Amino acid sequence: MNRPPSVTIAQGITVTETGEATIDSSVTNTLFDLALRLEESTHLPVDIEHVVGAIVMASQQGDIDGDTILSADDSQLVQLLELGVRRVFAEYGGKVGQDE
Repeated sequence: MNRPPSVTIAQGITVTETGEATIDSSVTNTLFDLALRLEESTHLPVDIEHVVGAIVMASQQGDIDGDTILSADDSQLVQLLELGVRRVFAEYGGKVGQDE
Protein backbone atom coordinates (compact mmCIF):
# COMPACT_ATOMS: atom_id res chain seq x y z
CA MET A 1 0.00 0.00 0.00
CA ASN A 2 1.32 3.39 -0.98
CA ARG A 3 0.99 5.96 1.82
CA PRO A 4 0.68 9.65 0.99
CA PRO A 5 3.61 11.83 2.09
CA SER A 6 3.24 13.43 5.50
CA VAL A 7 4.56 16.54 7.21
CA THR A 8 5.52 16.84 10.87
CA ILE A 9 3.47 19.72 12.29
CA ALA A 10 4.65 19.31 15.90
CA GLN A 11 6.83 16.73 17.60
CA GLY A 12 4.89 13.44 17.47
CA ILE A 13 2.16 14.60 15.05
CA THR A 14 2.23 14.27 11.29
CA VAL A 15 -0.43 15.15 8.73
CA THR A 16 -0.77 13.88 5.18
CA GLU A 17 -1.71 16.16 2.31
CA THR A 18 -5.21 14.65 2.50
CA GLY A 19 -5.51 15.85 6.12
CA GLU A 20 -5.09 12.54 7.91
CA ALA A 21 -3.24 13.01 11.19
CA THR A 22 -0.97 10.41 12.74
CA ILE A 23 -0.18 10.68 16.43
CA ASP A 24 2.86 9.00 17.91
CA SER A 25 2.11 7.15 21.14
CA SER A 26 4.82 9.21 22.87
CA VAL A 27 2.58 12.32 22.83
CA THR A 28 -0.74 10.72 23.77
CA ASN A 29 -0.46 11.57 27.47
CA THR A 30 0.60 15.12 26.65
CA LEU A 31 -2.41 15.56 24.36
CA PHE A 32 -4.66 14.26 27.12
CA ASP A 33 -3.10 16.71 29.60
CA LEU A 34 -3.54 19.55 27.10
CA ALA A 35 -7.19 18.57 26.64
CA LEU A 36 -7.75 18.77 30.40
CA ARG A 37 -6.08 22.19 30.63
CA LEU A 38 -8.02 23.49 27.65
CA GLU A 39 -11.29 22.11 28.94
CA GLU A 40 -10.70 23.97 32.18
CA SER A 41 -9.79 27.26 30.52
CA THR A 42 -12.44 27.22 27.78
CA HIS A 43 -15.29 25.54 29.70
CA LEU A 44 -15.85 23.40 26.59
CA PRO A 45 -15.89 19.57 26.35
CA VAL A 46 -12.36 19.30 24.92
CA ASP A 47 -10.91 15.94 23.93
CA ILE A 48 -7.69 14.88 22.21
CA GLU A 49 -9.22 15.30 18.74
CA HIS A 50 -10.02 18.95 19.51
CA VAL A 51 -6.45 19.50 20.67
CA VAL A 52 -5.06 17.95 17.48
CA GLY A 53 -7.43 20.10 15.43
CA ALA A 54 -6.15 23.21 17.21
CA ILE A 55 -2.56 22.08 16.61
CA VAL A 56 -3.26 21.59 12.90
CA MET A 57 -4.80 25.07 12.66
CA ALA A 58 -1.85 26.61 14.52
CA SER A 59 0.51 24.87 12.12
CA GLN A 60 -1.43 26.11 9.08
CA GLN A 61 -1.16 29.66 10.44
CA GLY A 62 2.58 29.28 11.00
CA ASP A 63 2.29 29.61 14.77
CA ILE A 64 3.94 26.22 15.42
CA ASP A 65 6.16 23.98 13.35
CA GLY A 66 7.61 20.49 13.28
CA ASP A 67 10.14 21.40 15.97
CA THR A 68 7.46 22.44 18.46
CA ILE A 69 7.53 20.28 21.56
CA LEU A 70 4.06 19.86 23.02
CA SER A 71 3.66 20.41 26.75
CA ALA A 72 0.66 21.11 28.95
CA ASP A 73 3.04 23.19 31.11
CA ASP A 74 3.78 25.61 28.25
CA SER A 75 1.38 28.47 28.99
CA GLN A 76 2.04 30.18 25.63
CA LEU A 77 1.20 26.97 23.77
CA VAL A 78 -1.94 26.49 25.87
CA GLN A 79 -3.09 30.05 25.09
CA LEU A 80 -2.45 29.50 21.39
CA LEU A 81 -4.33 26.19 21.38
CA GLU A 82 -7.17 27.73 23.36
CA LEU A 83 -7.87 30.01 20.40
CA GLY A 84 -7.90 27.01 18.07
CA VAL A 85 -10.20 24.99 20.32
CA ARG A 86 -12.63 27.89 20.56
CA ARG A 87 -12.54 28.15 16.77
CA VAL A 88 -13.23 24.42 16.37
CA PHE A 89 -16.35 24.78 18.50
CA ALA A 90 -17.48 28.10 16.99
CA GLU A 91 -16.96 27.20 13.33
CA TYR A 92 -17.41 23.44 13.31
CA GLY A 93 -19.67 22.79 16.29
CA GLY A 94 -16.88 20.82 17.96
CA LYS A 95 -16.73 18.28 15.13
CA VAL A 96 -13.19 17.61 13.95
CA GLY A 97 -13.28 14.19 12.31
CA GLN A 98 -15.01 12.86 9.24
CA ASP A 99 -16.69 10.19 11.39
CA GLU A 100 -18.51 12.75 13.55
